[in-house]
Amino acid sequence: AVNRVSTARYCIVGGGISGLVAAYRLRVAAGPDASITVLDPADRLGGVLRTEQIGGHPLDVGAEAFVARRPEVPALLAELGLSGKQIGTSGARPLIYSEGRLHPLPTDTVNGIPSRPWALSGLVDDPTIQWMLDEPRRPLRWLPGADPTVADLVGERFGEQVVIRSVDPLLSGVYAGSAATIGIRAAAPTVAAALDRGARSLTEAVCAALPPPLTGSVFGAVEGGYTVLVDELVRRSGLSWAQVAVRRVHRVPGGWELVDDQGARWSCDAAVLAVPAPRLPPLIADIAARSAAAARRIPVASAAVVALGLPGGTPLPEQSGVLVAGPGRLRAKAITLSSRKWGRPDSVEIVRLSFGRFSDSAETNPARSVSDEELLSWSGEDLATLFGISVQPVDHRVARWIDAMPQYGPGHADLVAEIRAGLPPTLAVAGAYLDGIGVPACVAAATRAVESVQGERSDGEY
Repeated sequence: AVNRVSTARYCIVGGGISGLVAAYRLRVAAGPDASITVLDPADRLGGVLRTEQIGGHPLDVGAEAFVARRPEVPALLAELGLSGKQIGTSGARPLIYSEGRLHPLPTDTVNGIPSRPWALSGLVDDPTIQWMLDEPRRPLRWLPGADPTVADLVGERFGEQVVIRSVDPLLSGVYAGSAATIGIRAAAPTVAAALDRGARSLTEAVCAALPPPLTGSVFGAVEGGYTVLVDELVRRSGLSWAQVAVRRVHRVPGGWELVDDQGARWSCDAAVLAVPAPRLPPLIADIAARSAAAARRIPVASAAVVALGLPGGTPLPEQSGVLVAGPGRLRAKAITLSSRKWGRPDSVEIVRLSFGRFSDSAETNPARSVSDEELLSWSGEDLATLFGISVQPVDHRVARWIDAMPQYGPGHADLVAEIRAGLPPTLAVAGAYLDGIGVPACVAAATRAVESVQGERSDGEY
């Protein structure tokens, strides 16, 4: 066999964080002579990692933070020589807005699922507290491996108020979904594992699933915004960027041919498809029908972010933000008080408001159907309702993330296994719909994709 590793040709479809990590990992693995092409029609690389200047300060208007407890992002930053750019939060805590009032975010929960009933005092009524106190004495029917929705499990064991007022606000913030659309194994895998191991109640399972106390910040970010990470991945990977959309992927002798929206053809030995779930089936329907069918079963939500620069000194609470529970006067599902959360300079107060839920129809989803002007108006109204302030922003940006929020429903892991199992060798997938919606999980999925195609190439004729 002829050794062609050094001149291998790789194509990556999608230039978000998953595609860029794949490009960087391929460069490290395949060496300086490999050809690495990223195909993405956007006007910039980075996908939902997007940093804008608001009032002269960088702000991420897509993905905003990563879970610092997970190792992937700190390890990647260290590899890239960017460890000094990792920052933590100020320690300010978020609030929950429920039934027209602001409440402290309950502590000692797993994605809002409480380990102690009293942690929800004031947020839920007394009969709900009593129902939770009685929960360990009620028989629990649990089949190991089961994956009910969070709403079904928590609603039955702890009551509907816990679902709406404690769990939904967190899941809405993460997935733009709700406890009714997310499976327990995705939302709280440690709780599901404790139940599998024989926990006698949901209370016992949540107590067992609580992470150990963390010294330092729960969340991390990149000083200067995620653009710092994106730019370094682009530089270190030495990728070529083709600003085109790929329409189809064909098998050809020795590899793959990608056809773009201009009719041009791109040849490669191996490919990573780092596109959102809805974009995958059209690419692979002819070569991996089983994988395409599984990908079609992953629903997605759309969201919009309004970033505001308010005049310095605007009276905002010393909290990191507000999560919104249930329907009510507010249009936003979450508000981040970025200046408070990250301890930024007070010459301008930076606030992020997020709109859009999976339950919205295409006609009512703010990301799809509401103008920038109306979103700005809604933002002002919500800030007035929450904090009693009425100020004109000194700067603003609106970002729309269409079909960017995959819903990790019951049985999601089985769908992902089906997608991966149905792919032919030297073709792999990466993205937020696979192993987790956050940046750390995307880094892990991209790394896995590269290991897959690299291993398959080294086993073959190359």
